[in-house]
Amino acid sequence: MALIALVAIIGAAGFRATPGVLITPLEEEFGWTRGTISLAVSVNLLLYGMTAPFAAALMDRFGMRKVVSAALVLVAAGSGLTVFMKASWQLVLCWGVLVGLGTGSMALAFAATVADRWFVRHRGLVTGLLTAGGATGQLIFLPLLAYLAGDHGWRTASLTVAAAALAVVPMVWLLLRDHPADVGTTALGAPPGARPAPPPAGGAGARALRVLASAARTRPFWLLAGGFAICGASTSGLIQTHFIPAAHDHGMAEPVAAGLLALVGVFDIVGTVLSGWLSDRVDPRVLLCAYYALRGVSLLILPSLFSATAEPSMLIFIIFYGLDWVATVPPTVALCRAAYGQDGAVVFGWVFASHQVGAGIAAIAAGLTRDALGEYTPAWYGAGLLCAIAAVMSIRISRQASLKSEPVAG
Repeated sequence: MALIALVAIIGAAGFRATPGVLITPLEEEFGWTRGTISLAVSVNLLLYGMTAPFAAALMDRFGMRKVVSAALVLVAAGSGLTVFMKASWQLVLCWGVLVGLGTGSMALAFAATVADRWFVRHRGLVTGLLTAGGATGQLIFLPLLAYLAGDHGWRTASLTVAAAALAVVPMVWLLLRDHPADVGTTALGAPPGARPAPPPAGGAGARALRVLASAARTRPFWLLAGGFAICGASTSGLIQTHFIPAAHDHGMAEPVAAGLLALVGVFDIVGTVLSGWLSDRVDPRVLLCAYYALRGVSLLILPSLFSATAEPSMLIFIIFYGLDWVATVPPTVALCRAAYGQDGAVVFGWVFASHQVGAGIAAIAAGLTRDALGEYTPAWYGAGLLCAIAAVMSIRISRQASLKSEPVAG
């Protein structure tokens, strides 16, 4: 089941590599500003996050197989229909709405759900492995999409993403199962004969909102959500969306920049799996604090590293930043699970929604900064300072939050 989930996540990850590769080709063909294109990316990132908690609740009610299959079809439709667009609002509809809803249903809440249902032992490690699936998809797709966009046009790249998402649907539909009991076994590490908890009563949407209302009355939720919003701003919103066009501004060829971003994915796999292993053994608050602090330092240094070629200093940044890319996910999932029990996956869905709100704001803010100033430098510095704030927020989650949620004072 973990392998099936991993392949599904990789299949949906193609679009996550698309915006950075296609911003410049769309700018050149249609004459749209980076702010306009970034608006479509922002809508995508926001829906990617806001869909996650509802998708987690839908998986509880209707099963992972149906929800994930439908999500992959939406990703394919949104990416494929872009080849017919003529106006920027159509880019917002395809990239933003359709792909945002589809990828949101395949977001990290899916990884948390699989880990919760199928694993008691090694949950953190499995969460790290599934989270790394997104980086693996980026590693696979980025160089390919950069090549296709450069040699065969951006439409070929978009159709490739659509085909990859559709190719995974039959495997998900035929093989993915919701609970170990469906195949006559128990979760790894669970007592013999353990049965899954009954599906929560009520509609999926109502449950997602009910869980949010309950979690919002506790301090850990706001500290985790605030830190994860900064996480999104400093990764998906900024680096994933704008690193390639920023490098291009300094004379670097787009395929080279795409290769560097793909290299982030290589080291992200190592960092995320290691983070999952550590989350089973080390206080997750300490891990989060360290990750955010180190990321902030790297972003403050980044503006001085851009050049027309991939210098050794930039490669060092790529390795360092890559190890920290989504290493924040396993300890965040662990804290949500410990504090909120059976609702942990849905709570993480809402925490992840804050991640994408931060990403969406950063994506459009960085695009507007580039349009206004002709450079991205203020965006890199701002993200670095925000990461320092996230480090402080993380360490302020009390140790008791790993056992139960704390009510918000007053």
